[in-house]
Amino acid sequence: MQAIETAPSQLTLTADIQQYLSFALGEEQYGIEILRVQEIKGYSGITPIPNTPPHIRGVMNLRGTVIPVVDLRAKFRMETRAYDKFTVIIVVTVGARIIGLVVDAVSDVLDISKTDIRPAPELGCREDTLFISGMVHVGERLVVLLDIATLLAEDSLGETAALPVVTE
Repeated sequence: MQAIETAPSQLTLTADIQQYLSFALGEEQYGIEILRVQEIKGYSGITPIPNTPPHIRGVMNLRGTVIPVVDLRAKFRMETRAYDKFTVIIVVTVGARIIGLVVDAVSDVLDISKTDIRPAPELGCREDTLFISGMVHVGERLVVLLDIATLLAEDSLGETAALPVVTE
């Protein structure tokens, strides 16, 4: 009986907490809502598709479903770097679409209070920061929280939005 009485207060306490998967691109840390993450895969074969934007690395077969793969370094116009043993593909769900994101490394799952999230700074060009849902300090690090739906809007995926979803 005691556990039932304390359960509502515990739910109230945790309702303010959101979980984010943090990952690295170079020295910078980013986070995406954990509920968007389907899985994390080691970097594996990607089939290039001609005439796609530079940030679209191609497509991969994920258990019979062909999904587009976006290199976030290229998407953010960061310096390229060779893929290594830490490079991973974070498979995310955006609406009805499944998309792979190539990142340098996965860091942690962060429990973040909504009250700790700060808005993105004004940088003069709103379109360049529209995909940032907020920023948060985690220890000594500043983690940029991404709005993955805005970042991966169909128009930003270029021609891969027209690719058929193939299932085996």
